[in-house]
Amino acid sequence: MRPRILKSQTPEFRKFLGAILARRGADGAGIDRVVSKIIADVRKRGDRALIDLTAKFDGVKLTAATIRVTLAQRRAAINRIGVEDRRALELAARRIADFHRRTMERSFIYRDKSGMRLGQMVQPMRRVGIYVPGGLGAYPSSVLMNAIPAKVAGVAEIVMVSPPSAEGERLAVLAAAEIAGVDEFYRVGGAQAVAALAYGTDTIKPVDKIVGPGNAFVQAAKRLVYGVADIDKMAGPSEVLVIADDRARPEWIAADLIAQAEHGSGDETAMLLTTSARIAERVAEAVEVALKSLPRARQVENALVKRGAMVIVRDLDEAFELANEIAPEHLELEVRNPSRWLPKVKAAGAVFLGPLTPAPLGDYLAGPNHVLPTGGAARFASPLGAYDFLKRTSIIEASRGAIAALGPVVAHLARMEGFEGHARAMELRQGLTPAPGVKKKKRASAVRS
Repeated sequence: MRPRILKSQTPEFRKFLGAILARRGADGAGIDRVVSKIIADVRKRGDRALIDLTAKFDGVKLTAATIRVTLAQRRAAINRIGVEDRRALELAARRIADFHRRTMERSFIYRDKSGMRLGQMVQPMRRVGIYVPGGLGAYPSSVLMNAIPAKVAGVAEIVMVSPPSAEGERLAVLAAAEIAGVDEFYRVGGAQAVAALAYGTDTIKPVDKIVGPGNAFVQAAKRLVYGVADIDKMAGPSEVLVIADDRARPEWIAADLIAQAEHGSGDETAMLLTTSARIAERVAEAVEVALKSLPRARQVENALVKRGAMVIVRDLDEAFELANEIAPEHLELEVRNPSRWLPKVKAAGAVFLGPLTPAPLGDYLAGPNHVLPTGGAARFASPLGAYDFLKRTSIIEASRGAIAALGPVVAHLARMEGFEGHARAMELRQGLTPAPGVKKKKRASAVRS
């Protein structure tokens, strides 16, 4: 198939863009109803529900004893995968850990001009759950990208869930779990796994936070258990947007569009914004040629028919305006001097600068996380990082001087809002509120400059 070519100023393009932007508000009411029933079942029947639902959805028969992957099984997997596989996973793990160590927040404390000590205590969460998709594939990279930032943050217990395969163990996933430092690994997936992480069962203890990508049912479950446990973000189908000028390499761009469209949901977004009609035509041709020998050609075609296009724009300024409106997961800049254009980027999960930096580099081992905001969420959300596994506690310690300087203003603000109890609690520290039965002296003006 040959991808469509559009011009940015046409009604046809605006209609296409509208469909892309509409992905933010997709109706999931039907999915929510199904997932609510699954969550209720897990809360009621615990492990028995996990066993029954795994048999129903994954075609795998578990027992209470086989829900958990043993430590011996994980360690054995490292020796059963190929040497090159192990080296690749270990290199990726080192690079991911090195990057995320640089993102760590630190506690701080200081004394302000009033004499009050203020600060913030930053501590890791105690126990977190990571969800690793299964389905038709094995995703050891998702293990590394979710578990290693948690390990870097200092999380004491990292609990991993992933659906089992009827074809047997995914050895690369088991090996990645061991390399990443996962503490517990359970053979359950889908909404039922999320429910187990949030509410707990006899086998799986509840966690404080749940992170990781998954299908629409997994994402709905994360949303529905939020509040019982924290979650990272709602992860949707993969997205790539390439901005290219007239010197870009069409075959490389075509390969990058295909790379993100081959995940298989059919809802992936793969778009080119270019100032050159010639480049748009040549990329479309290159995609058509590449698909003839691609193993997952049908999945790519489905995605390109729905959410793929080569778009000719007036200039690069317009390209960046559109990119910021779309807020893609992956944004590739295949333009002259790409760093010059970086300040134009206001909304993207990850930016890949120059023709030598395709999105798959970030997917596996560049170092930054491949768990990125999708569906336009890059307007307000960030990549998964070590900071996602930290919690912050405020520290406040007042001195007599601080109470004298600030206390009257606090009492005044409290009375502005109608909270006399708040005001009296403050004034007791100032000696302005008498004990019960003692006549209150006339109070000085509360507000001081």
